[in-house]
Amino acid sequence: MTYVISDIHGYYDQFMELLDLIQLKDTDSLYVLGDVVDRGPHPIKTLLKLMEMPDVICLVGNHELMALDGLRFLNTQITTESVGAIDAELLGNLLDWQQNGSETTIEEFKHLDQEMRRELLSFIMGFSLYEELTVNGQKYLLVHAGLGEYSPEKRIEDYSLKNLVWDRADYDTQYFEDTIVITGHTPTQFIDGNPNPGRIYKHLNHIAIDCGCGMPDGRLGAICLETGEEFYSS
Repeated sequence: MTYVISDIHGYYDQFMELLDLIQLKDTDSLYVLGDVVDRGPHPIKTLLKLMEMPDVICLVGNHELMALDGLRFLNTQITTESVGAIDAELLGNLLDWQQNGSETTIEEFKHLDQEMRRELLSFIMGFSLYEELTVNGQKYLLVHAGLGEYSPEKRIEDYSLKNLVWDRADYDTQYFEDTIVITGHTPTQFIDGNPNPGRIYKHLNHIAIDCGCGMPDGRLGAICLETGEEFYSS
């Protein structure tokens, strides 16, 4: 079976609860559409769990992009040269990350030894930008955020990093006739016209699966592509 989840945001207990519900088998695959880190209490613990799971394919989210800059900087020995290398772009990225829930990621990262830090950074750098798959004859495109600056003439390779990881999906536009696009990034509570906020949203060949974990009315959601069955943390 093929399962998809997104925007765990450090909520390790809810993630484990969802895994208990799904009961992954060795032959199953789990796609994680980014934003594993930041905000919640245990982002690094969640990443370490994902690292030991052989059946997981992770995609990069905007929070991983911010965290990579920040964690690489934190892991650099502070010298006159390293401080001098802080340019306006890096400083801006660090400030953005600080304003978007970096505290728990930094706190847990500090307690790792150097070898584990390097392994963790290498793991994040291996995250995919997007994944294309076919399940039971149905084509799917998996991406963290959406297809910014969408055009029906564009190939997926023509979209920029920003288009895929930062720009929010337009759930009122059907991107493809034959392909269902699955996204995280935008909590379903924020989708206009969604009759079930905080639950998985399906419309016009879109499946939105960021159910706002960590928000007062949010939870972690997952979907099985073969059966359409939905799973939710409490």
